[in-house]
Amino acid sequence: MRLDDERESTNVEDRRGAGGFGGGRATIGIGTIVIALAASYFFGIDPRVVLEGASALQGRQQQAQPAPTQHQGAPANDAGAVFTRKVLGNIERTWTGVFNTQLHAQYEPPKLVMFTNSTPTACGTGQTAMGPFYCPGDRNVYIDLGFYDELRKRFGAGGDFAQAYVIAHEVGHHVQNLLGIADKVDAARRRSSQARANALSVRMELQADCFAGVWANNAQRANQRLMEPGDFEQGLKAAAAIGDDRLQQQGQGYIVPESFTHGTSEQRVYWLRRGMESGEVSACDTFAANAR
Repeated sequence: MRLDDERESTNVEDRRGAGGFGGGRATIGIGTIVIALAASYFFGIDPRVVLEGASALQGRQQQAQPAPTQHQGAPANDAGAVFTRKVLGNIERTWTGVFNTQLHAQYEPPKLVMFTNSTPTACGTGQTAMGPFYCPGDRNVYIDLGFYDELRKRFGAGGDFAQAYVIAHEVGHHVQNLLGIADKVDAARRRSSQARANALSVRMELQADCFAGVWANNAQRANQRLMEPGDFEQGLKAAAAIGDDRLQQQGQGYIVPESFTHGTSEQRVYWLRRGMESGEVSACDTFAANAR
């Protein structure tokens, strides 16, 4: 990606170096953390799926205590932070245009919070081990920038566009929140069996993949110099690397389809590519009866 001319987003809060937090703030118990870590794969975590229970419900009624935009000791202008702010800035401008032209609505951007180890959120305690995630309670995207290295080393999905895809996927969950999709799916999950709830979670994740593709398509159309040869392929490779089937096969040697929460490698590649090729929000109806 050619990001030299991209303006950095100002909707970024840097909590790196904050040194954790004390009592009095909303947290989740160790049992919930264990469940969350066991159920979470890679990124794209919807905290209403993973951080279920009392703390998530409580969190929606609370706001995490504000933190300064920049904490002492955090390297504000390191390469990872600059890259993240530039990518988020492009995503903001792109979705503003998409909302205007396709949805005839005003886009409200999320805030992105960079942190290390753990941080308070309106959805409970965010943990580095959970990977990047979006919290609908405070409309923030949370990411430990060390995840970029994990993306390359653990999953073999290096490259700047693969990293941008991570951010775009999480912003895709924010788009779902703005459009009211997240609330409807959350209500349906609460009325469903575990198997059906997991299936709905898969559809949410696949749609966020498709929305990431919609961003990529429209960003490229707005700036023909933004993408470099091989960029889209990086994203597709990353999507394939984090399918539930591949992660389960690598982690435990067998797959349990009814436990999938993010979709297979084939599904994730299909929906990301669909968004990339169409550039249309309307092409991302992963909940349709005949959707893959």
